[in-house]
Order: sequence, then structure tokens, then C-alpha cells
Amino acid sequence: MTSRIVRVGVIGCGEIAQVAHILTFNLLSDYFQITYLCDISTNALEHCRRKVAGPPPKITKSAEELCSSSEVDAVLVCNASVYHTVHAILALKNDKSVLVEKPLTSSYEDIDNLQAAEKASKGRLMVGYMRRYAPGFLDAVEEIGGISQIQYARVRDIIGPNATFVGQSGTFPKRFDDYAPEDSQALKDKDRKATDAALSTYGVPANDHTRRMLMALGGLGTHDLSAMREAIGMPERVKAAILTFPIWTATFDYGAFPVVYESGLNQVPIFDAHIEVYGADKIVRINYDTPYVKGLPTTMTVREKTTGPRGEECYQERYIRTTYEDSYTVELKAWYDSIVNGQQAKTTIEDARQDVDIIRMLMRAGFRSD
Repeated sequence: MTSRIVRVGVIGCGEIAQVAHILTFNLLSDYFQITYLCDISTNALEHCRRKVAGPPPKITKSAEELCSSSEVDAVLVCNASVYHTVHAILALKNDKSVLVEKPLTSSYEDIDNLQAAEKASKGRLMVGYMRRYAPGFLDAVEEIGGISQIQYARVRDIIGPNATFVGQSGTFPKRFDDYAPEDSQALKDKDRKATDAALSTYGVPANDHTRRMLMALGGLGTHDLSAMREAIGMPERVKAAILTFPIWTATFDYGAFPVVYESGLNQVPIFDAHIEVYGADKIVRINYDTPYVKGLPTTMTVREKTTGPRGEECYQERYIRTTYEDSYTVELKAWYDSIVNGQQAKTTIEDARQDVDIIRMLMRAGFRSD
């Protein structure tokens, strides 16, 4: 039992809230209680309100109302990504701790504004890179640290349709379209303006293809790029990038070794997401499964040259599953520790800036102006 229950306001009642966050908050009832929900859809609010365990939360279409409420200690921002920065800043201005779903932003200006807001706030911001909190990932990072010299690494995330996994998750999410026309138009306008501004700072032309690619790298891409950074550090540059749909690829130059990055979507209903790091005598692989089905573990496989019982050279393979506890649960426990116990979260605003750096590298390499 914990000594304090954190009261949470959730901004955004879409698929990720319904499939992952609300369920996990409910199960962590010794840690959290959802007291407020915010969305521009009345039907989504009513639907999610019924999903919350315990006393029914208040509902609102106003993020300002939620963030200023004395009934909210901390705010989860999981709505459309273009609103992540503005609502995170609003929460910080009200001295709330805030967890922001990735991507935090693709804009350096947003990063600077978020840092200023956090500095002036009693609250702190944590970015929701849940894959980096998986125990299997942490085990692998430690194992990779034992490699004297990395020779090569591969980062892959090519997945089938999310609807397949969501449909088998047992969470029964619903989509709603009862939005006011002005809200839908405001979202489109803000998204276009923010995307074009980011592309401009990258020195990349704004068109339908570059806008879509930036959205993909900010969405699916940041899972892998963020985990790659923690596992093996920052690349020096992007040697080559072919940023096409539905699958894209790039080669990162780490100075002493190359890294191949490949990601995208197809229609085969599998979740092929892994990071594999090669040393001279050891290969370490982190395997991810879909986070939409609770309890599927992140695992580590270690393949290595070793010495046999008679001193002979032999091959050894180890498959390690530390736990079935899912990444969202571990992530929310880490958030709780940052709020209640003052534990510094590793996925900070400063950390997220490095994803913007890598995305800028990729976009410049893939869309060089003639």
C-alpha cells in the first residue's frame, strides 16, 4: 500500500487513453485516482467516464478547467500531439506534475518554452516513452554496457495494423466524431502551422510527403529512436535515409560502427519491433511485443561465444524474461515516484530534445534541397 493517492486529470479520451491509460490507472488504485477527464467529444467523455473505477470523475471540454482544479494533483496529456506542448505548459503553470505522451514535440521552440514553464513551476514534466521503462529493456541496456566495442546495431519497428492488436486487447475502445466543425478545423490549422514551422527550422521543404514523414517519425519513430539513444547513445550523423511510405530506412553513423534503422507499417498482423546490438563475442537483442495487449513481455536474447566445461570454445544462447509486468504499469509507477518521492524521471524535456535532433538529422538527410 502507498501512503498517498495521486489525483489525475486526463486530457484526451481517445484510443490510447481507453486501451492503456485508464485501465492501468484503475489497476494501480493504490497509487492513482482519475478525478477529471477532458476531451472535445461529449460522447468520448461519457464513454471514458464509465470506464473509470471508483468515484465517477468530473468531465469537461476545457483543459484550463481541468488544470486549475484543486481536485487534480497531476495531469496526463494524451490528446492530439499538436496540443501536447500547450496543455503541458498549462498544467505546469498550475503547478501540476505532468506526463505527456510521446511525441513531446518536433519543435525546438516548444522545447525552450516547456523548459521555461517547468523552471517556473512546482511541477515536473515526464515524457511517456514507455518502452524505456520496460524491465527487459533495462536488462538489455546493462548487458550492452558489457560489450567492449560495438560493431553494428539494428533498430527495427515494422508492424501490422494496430486495429488487429487493439481488437484483441479486451478493452473495447470506441471512436467518436461528435466534434464541433470549428474544433476540427482548429486542429487541422494548428497541425499544419506547427509542422511547417518545424520543417522550416530543419531546412526541409514543406509538402504533403514531408509533413506525413515528420508525423510518422514523431509518432512511431520516437519509440525506437528514444530507446536507441538510451541503449547505445547519440549518432554522429545520418549517412543515408530513404524516407518513403509505408516503410522507411536510414543508416546512422556512430563513428566506430553503423546502425541500420528500419520502420513502417504493413498488413501482416505481427509486431516486429526490436533492437539488436553486435559485439565481437556477444549479440544482445531486445524484443518488444504490442503494448496494446496487456501482459506481453519485453524480452532479451543474448547470443555469445563462451568457454565450455572442458575449456573448449562454444556457443551459448540465453533468453531472459524478467517479468510479465507491462511497460505502461512500470512507467506509471516511475511517474508516481517522481511526484510523491521526488525521484528524477529519466525521460525529461532535455532528453526529448535529442529526439528532435535525430528527427532533424533524418529529415535533412532524406529531403535535401537541390
